[in-house]
Amino acid sequence: MSSRERILGRVRRALADVPRDDTPYERAVARDYLGEHGERTVEQTVDLLAENLADYRAIVHRTDAGGLAGVVAGLLRERGSSSVLVPPGLDEGWLAATGVTRVADRAESTPHELDRVDSVITACAVAIAETGTLVLDGSPDQGRRRITLVPDHHICVVRVPDQVVSSVPQALERLDPARPLTWISGPSATSDIELDRVEGVHGPRTLEVVLVG
Repeated sequence: MSSRERILGRVRRALADVPRDDTPYERAVARDYLGEHGERTVEQTVDLLAENLADYRAIVHRTDAGGLAGVVAGLLRERGSSSVLVPPGLDEGWLAATGVTRVADRAESTPHELDRVDSVITACAVAIAETGTLVLDGSPDQGRRRITLVPDHHICVVRVPDQVVSSVPQALERLDPARPLTWISGPSATSDIELDRVEGVHGPRTLEVVLVG
């Protein structure tokens, strides 16, 4: 007997005394929790997102569409980046002001090749104000999940206010659960039992978020 068969057998035994007409799980649990906490204007929601991103030690920048290319070029220049990984569907205009070598998002790229890239720039699917979380779903302007987990510097562009929601329930309404979702709350960090914080263990050590109005 395989492990799978053992587990399914235990499930069947546990459910043996459940009536066939019992209330389905989907209706048995109340789903009347709050969609968001409090009432905020669009501007207040964006401010809350920026505040919580910064609280997670992300570096937040604000600009308009016309200034985005200049901001991105400045961030790469300040970082000293000589290469930037670019998803295939990223807006070309975002990199119009930089002369940094562009690296394509390729299925054949090895972790060592990705580790040699100085920076990566992506868009996002949605940004959650109450938790300071960015969600990527693998769309063409976000690329494969691993390109945001290996390079040490991630620039993420958020379109304001279209991509900003207040809460996790609101974000889930927009997301496709069948897509490869990556939830990012600040730069990669972990702590041991002594609470010594170490950044960059399983993701970028530096996360810069550009809010584009």
